[in-house]
Amino acid sequence: MGMRTAALNVIALCLAVCVATTATAQPSLSVPPVVPTSPPSTATGAAAEYLLGPEDVIDIEVVGQPDRTRARVYSDGTIQINLVGKLSVAGKTARQLGEEIAATLRAGGFYANPVVNIEVSSYSSRYVTVLGAVGAPGLVPINRAYRMSEIMARVGGIQERAADYLIVRPETGPEKRFFIEKLATGDASEDPFVTAGDKIFVPVADVFYISGQVGNPGNYTMKTGMTLREAIARAGGLSESGTDRGVLVTRVGKKVKLDVNAKVEPNDVIVVRERLF
Repeated sequence: MGMRTAALNVIALCLAVCVATTATAQPSLSVPPVVPTSPPSTATGAAAEYLLGPEDVIDIEVVGQPDRTRARVYSDGTIQINLVGKLSVAGKTARQLGEEIAATLRAGGFYANPVVNIEVSSYSSRYVTVLGAVGAPGLVPINRAYRMSEIMARVGGIQERAADYLIVRPETGPEKRFFIEKLATGDASEDPFVTAGDKIFVPVADVFYISGQVGNPGNYTMKTGMTLREAIARAGGLSESGTDRGVLVTRVGKKVKLDVNAKVEPNDVIVVRERLF
């Protein structure tokens, strides 16, 4: 009887604890944290807005008015328009110029609260020059941030005779080389943004000449860092009787025997010999 009473007391205690826990516990709600909204970032550096300059042509519109004004930026970086007069616009964005014209019209009492839209109809002051072995060499206007691959696409790509690299000469600073293949396959550092005033040159590839015991003797364009082994492969590989030991190369008027791991140099004349047995 005593043991039964003790057991009943334990069960009653457990039930009391469970009831108390259920009464006090609250359901857990998963509330996602509030993430503050960041203000829109202002484009800087390579992604900055187009800056107006000499010979650009702009259209000026006061919202709600029927007429538009077209103006060409003079060589001194200014424009001349009715009601406002002469304004310096070089180095300003279309948005900044619109705000300045609106402020001038408001201050002059012409409009109470004008809104001025500026559109660039002809980009002439900011461009890069692309020369060499490309589809359509010339001046390429840039009205936004362009990567090198985009500029190459705009000039029709490279010619078959082009080298596997291009040279960029900025207005200031040293020139740089970029491999054309990596413009598309590499990371962002291999496909940089261009800068107004850049000169981009795609040279014609250097060539080498190969004859002897190869599948297709002839002259071929070089790739940067090409070895004699790669040159032989480019020419169809060894013939059945050919050997890649002691390849004979005429270089700058001198004949030398080189290992197949040696680098090919421009205008090398390569002769692949026949094996002795």
